[in-house]
Amino acid sequence: MMLRAPAVPLITIDPYFSVWSNTDRLTDAAPVHWTGKPNTIAGYVEIDGTDYRFMGNGGGDALTQTALDIDAMTSTYTFEGAGIMLTARFFTPLFMDDLTVMTRPVSYLSLKAVSSDGAEHSVKAKIYVSEELCLNEKGQFAVTTETLSFDGINAVKMGSVDQPVLAKSGDDIRIDWGYFYLAAKGAKVGAQKCEDTGMMFVSLEKELDSEALIAFAYDDIASIDYFGDHLKSVWNNEGKTIETAIAEALDDYAGLLDKAKAFDDKLYFDAVKAGGEKYAELLQLAYRQVIAAHKLAVDTEGQLVFISKECFSNGCAATVDVSYPSIPMFLIYNPELVLAMMRPILKFARSAAWEYDFAPHDAGRYPLVTGQVYGLKEGRLLFEKQMPVEECGNMLIMTATYSIASKNYDFAAENMDIFEQWAKYLVEYGVDPENQLCTDDFAGHLAHNCNLSLKAIMGIAGMSIVCEKLGMADKAADYMKKAREIGIKWLLRASNGDGSYRLAFDRKGTFSMKYNIVWDKLFGTGLIPHEVWNGETWANRRHFNAYGMPLDNRSTYTKSDWLVWTATLCDSKADFESYIAPLWEAYNIMPTRVPMTDWYFTDTSAKRGFQNRTVQGGLYIKLLEYYGTVRVK
Repeated sequence: MMLRAPAVPLITIDPYFSVWSNTDRLTDAAPVHWTGKPNTIAGYVEIDGTDYRFMGNGGGDALTQTALDIDAMTSTYTFEGAGIMLTARFFTPLFMDDLTVMTRPVSYLSLKAVSSDGAEHSVKAKIYVSEELCLNEKGQFAVTTETLSFDGINAVKMGSVDQPVLAKSGDDIRIDWGYFYLAAKGAKVGAQKCEDTGMMFVSLEKELDSEALIAFAYDDIASIDYFGDHLKSVWNNEGKTIETAIAEALDDYAGLLDKAKAFDDKLYFDAVKAGGEKYAELLQLAYRQVIAAHKLAVDTEGQLVFISKECFSNGCAATVDVSYPSIPMFLIYNPELVLAMMRPILKFARSAAWEYDFAPHDAGRYPLVTGQVYGLKEGRLLFEKQMPVEECGNMLIMTATYSIASKNYDFAAENMDIFEQWAKYLVEYGVDPENQLCTDDFAGHLAHNCNLSLKAIMGIAGMSIVCEKLGMADKAADYMKKAREIGIKWLLRASNGDGSYRLAFDRKGTFSMKYNIVWDKLFGTGLIPHEVWNGETWANRRHFNAYGMPLDNRSTYTKSDWLVWTATLCDSKADFESYIAPLWEAYNIMPTRVPMTDWYFTDTSAKRGFQNRTVQGGLYIKLLEYYGTVRVK
């Protein structure tokens, strides 16, 4: 990868078990949680009796880092020094076609040493992991440790004494329950307290004759509070222990690594064909981040629920307008995960706690999925804080795309009553949305939002597609007619008269990204004429800054997901790449070293807000178009 990643994924399981390097060299600083809080891990190799550091900024001499390569599931560092070349590969096998493996909370570090000076060397690997991985902050609670042996594996376990399982929710917080495991076959394991920091560390030592395979694992005991039920994930829903999971993971390593290489080769090759090399690198970097900012759990009826965390926004769980931009990646690799995103919203929308005739914004605050928290004041959900057109459109588009991609319309049929209610809302209010919030509410409420009206059009069109597939021909025709009628009104009222289209119907000369209409192109519904897409994407160029196109005329900031959706409206690959190049460069030089932000300034590339966001799944929309996954006409 030529891209200098703002942060490098090391361990990527879920929003809590998430470890990153935010420096160019792995020896420049200790790894951190995605929030930027310390998750101290130190790595050494003892070469001929002398310790050399390859991870973290502890004492002793550091090996020289000579290379770093990042692909969809691995981050591989190369070091040299003291007569050896060391390869350190971090690997999390996030395969969406194998949900047991994807959710198994085990991530690998493979260490391989070869002589670089022709001499034989004695090499031993040493890993130290701090209590920060099992506490919100160091020293929060006392921790307990235990050494274990099973299936030829030696492991050390560490967790808080208090164990407040699913006791609180929030945004900038980390897990303080469950147990971290450090394990390897034939290793020496132990624990000791660091006198300098006061922290407890677990440690592992292993001879490095050729390759040492080390497992980092986390047993969270219970993953999600789902409307009062404490849910487990897929890997342990039927009672599998973490010890069994670790043993299986170590046995599976070689085959999974081969599978990961094949996956990345295809992803890269297809993404280059669809959108160029820089586009392909963005997809590789986003892949682990997008999945690992979710938690996949199994509800009491045996159904999957895929819970996103709204990272560094407000910590909301299962947020509809965060799920919506993420779906392109999941539609490609496993549409059932899109369905699993929608289930919590439908469950809450059907509850007595939801009093409105439009879709909710969220279903809780991570990891407590117990009802919407956005706009909640003194136990009541305020109307002025809702996003009626936004969330109705999102849910109907998600339902349509899931149904098309999976070729399964059962979910749509089962929930037709509520979907018709939401479609009716869009027909009534989507022509010219009133002064209400939308997902791009950074500058506050906006009346007469042109892009929000486009979302309503595509939500109604999605409803038409679903009805047609369910044999409801009359309803399908009626919904498509409504979508066309609103589309015609949109064309007449949104035009600036120069081939560009406005931010709001009443604001002549303004601009914004019209990303919601991308589904018209992907569906093949032809609601907005091709020349409109073409004119708009060319007119956008006058607004480009060094690091991309601003979201709209109110600020220089942009959103990476919407930028790529807008670029997907371009006629040619070359035009698409002209949108992608400044986005790639923004990440390449971004001064804010965090997991990919989606909200940054196009004149400086500095982060405006957010990080580690699931919405980067939206970058896959050009690849989704390339595969034709949701095309119906």
